[in-house]
Amino acid sequence: MMQEEKKPEILDWIVLLALMLIWGSSFILIKKGLHTFDNLQVGALRVSISFLALLPFAIMRLHKLRLKNFHFFLIAGLMGNALPAFLFAKAQTQLDSLMAGILNSLVPLFTLILGVWFFGRKTHWLNVAGVITGLLGAAGLLWVAGGGSLELNIVPASFVIIATICYAVQMNFIKNYLTGYEPLTIASLAFVFIGLPSIYFLSFHTDFYYVMTHDPESWVSLGYIAMLSVLGTALAIIANFWLIKRTSALFASSVTYLMPIVSIAWGIIDGESFLPVFLIWIAIILFGVYLANRPPDKLKRFYRYVIRN
Repeated sequence: MMQEEKKPEILDWIVLLALMLIWGSSFILIKKGLHTFDNLQVGALRVSISFLALLPFAIMRLHKLRLKNFHFFLIAGLMGNALPAFLFAKAQTQLDSLMAGILNSLVPLFTLILGVWFFGRKTHWLNVAGVITGLLGAAGLLWVAGGGSLELNIVPASFVIIATICYAVQMNFIKNYLTGYEPLTIASLAFVFIGLPSIYFLSFHTDFYYVMTHDPESWVSLGYIAMLSVLGTALAIIANFWLIKRTSALFASSVTYLMPIVSIAWGIIDGESFLPVFLIWIAIILFGVYLANRPPDKLKRFYRYVIRN
């Protein structure tokens, strides 16, 4: 059932900006974690630490879990937390953190696409044009970054794109099926289904403990991942769920408008390559996201105004 969307207020924008700073920094933290751990360990650590941080809240809220909503929490945990954690870690073994942050701005496009196809969201042809524009901008950015070829970046970039689709699935599911739950309840219970499997995988299917006891830099990398998990995953997810419930899935996903600014800044500080021509393609992506994010009624008024003048 489609939920009524509320116009964002000042507090909503403040939370959105805070999320921009936190999530915009997550890509550099993943990169720092990969200095010591492999991508599977980084993904499992991110989920495991987030689960442990939210476990006390989950225990207090287990009685709120209803059998009819069991699968929605499972989907929210898998699609919005577990899969993206592993996908981004895998992607950033070959892709710069700033590039991962830029491609993450595709989330609102996929949020709109899934909202229209599966959840009855109203749209305008300019919204569709925005989706196409954003995807073309992403392809152009990868083409330029690859020196005139998509082959160099297409595989790692595909992991990021799949992760953005996962985020979009989660956002639409929360908005349409879990609005009766508090943000902290959604976040903590979603991790119940993915936390223990991640800890098991980390403990028995990786050499995590060997790395921790033999690599002197392991504690530094673990600190970066812990920061990513507690701030960028646990606390930020609660804030994001709160935004989705108060406003809309599309507004909450628009944090990716500004996240590239933070991820680019961190990437440049860390010595990553950033060509001025990237700005053109970034602008195209964000313009596409802007069009896709505009309410259909406003686009209709804008379109009529342009036609008349």
